[in-house]
Amino acid sequence: MAQAWKCAGLRWSAGSGPSLVWERGRSSPLTPGGRVAFALPAGEGRRCGGARGHPCPVRAAVPARGTGGRCEECARLDRAHSVAADGIADDPRPYHVYLAWFGPGMVKVGITAVERGDARLLEQGAVCFSRFGTGPLMAARRTEEVLRTALRVPDRVPYGDKRAVRGDLPGDEAARAAELAELHARALALGGLPDSLTPEPFRPVDHLRVFGLASAPAAVGEVTELVPGGALAGELVAVAGPDLHLAVEGADGGGSHVVVLDTRLMTGWDLVPAPAAETRLTLPVRRFRREGAGRQDGLF
Repeated sequence: MAQAWKCAGLRWSAGSGPSLVWERGRSSPLTPGGRVAFALPAGEGRRCGGARGHPCPVRAAVPARGTGGRCEECARLDRAHSVAADGIADDPRPYHVYLAWFGPGMVKVGITAVERGDARLLEQGAVCFSRFGTGPLMAARRTEEVLRTALRVPDRVPYGDKRAVRGDLPGDEAARAAELAELHARALALGGLPDSLTPEPFRPVDHLRVFGLASAPAAVGEVTELVPGGALAGELVAVAGPDLHLAVEGADGGGSHVVVLDTRLMTGWDLVPAPAAETRLTLPVRRFRREGAGRQDGLF
């Protein structure tokens, strides 16, 4: 049997782009036009990936459709000391407050450590974003809550919603920034922001070309789960957040389509190389629903 690999997720670097990270520290840079291919041995299930660099003590089984890839106990431990869970309120690092745009009507507010640069926005698949202000963690958290409440914008946007609109984004960069510009101006006019937060002018950063979405065909659906005995092999056309956009053929040979694979679904599985020259997909796929279209859960 071929050597099995365990994926630890996708990592973004503002300088070097996206890479798939494997257990034991190895990584594979992801370049549009390259090939992504793997198979899952029959009879093997998905196991918890552990927490904070430590393996799961019981190698617990985890659901195939879960994006966390951890059992309940490891997930709790992993989140216990995270900024997202307000577990490190005394963090001395400065933080950016940002507004991010993922598509028409899809805007969120969030915070990220200044030292991380644009990495957090790349990880989330933000098509466009602008920083709003900089300050200590608690000031950034307070500002995030004020903007969320006063402007009625969420602090999270479901990944499924982001994927479904990527094929219909405006082609003009100014059009992609317009919604953020209006929101940023309204935010600056608000009162009640912490004195320790330094506001920043509107400077939109656009990631459409960074992701490869400017020239990629629109995706028609997304992989819902990995299954034992399944396989995926195709050409990488774009990478946005944790998502790989791949040109593949269906199991029935019915032509090439672009589908999205959330790399968070890959963690916890034993993956082996797929046969050379294959461009097929034998995993469950859910079609994106379009306005006026009937429901269709299966693609291949």
